[in-house]
Amino acid sequence: MKYLIVGLGNTGEEYWGSRHNIGFRIVNELVESASGSFCEERYGALSRIRIKNAELVVLKPNTYMNLSGNAVRFWLQKENVDKKQLLIIVDDLSLPFGRLRLKPKGSNAGHNGLKNIEELLATDEYPRLRFGIGNNFRQGRQIDFVLSKFEAEELEKMPEHMKHAVEMIKSFCLEGIDVAMNRYN
Repeated sequence: MKYLIVGLGNTGEEYWGSRHNIGFRIVNELVESASGSFCEERYGALSRIRIKNAELVVLKPNTYMNLSGNAVRFWLQKENVDKKQLLIIVDDLSLPFGRLRLKPKGSNAGHNGLKNIEELLATDEYPRLRFGIGNNFRQGRQIDFVLSKFEAEELEKMPEHMKHAVEMIKSFCLEGIDVAMNRYN
């Protein structure tokens, strides 16, 4: 089976390490765990790795968050991957820091990257892995919060959360979304 695994984020040094770029961080960890590497391709950095009998096309779009759908749609078509074999990895304000939630479909919850993907794929029926970034910000400061860096105590726990996220992705690809959700949600 072939899967398209997409970590959402924004390109550029100023965004690295921000809460909004957790998708990039997770797919970096996934590719590193398989001794892979990324190379620049159309619409983003791409890696091809194998996890047992699954072929994973791993993408970090370079379209910026709000236009992520362009990259997702292009690579779905180019690689001939079914939407059920697509996994979008995204930050989530409604979950406490480090909480992971795998879902087969759902709303965009106001996330601009998911809104654009939903618009260009004409559906919200694609799997997503949400990583909780918390919501510790004052009213009207949401953008500043999602673009801020993680706190020191959060960074201390990050390796454990990254390992857990990679295990969830591998389970999704090898055992299916239902098994992965039952085991990890």
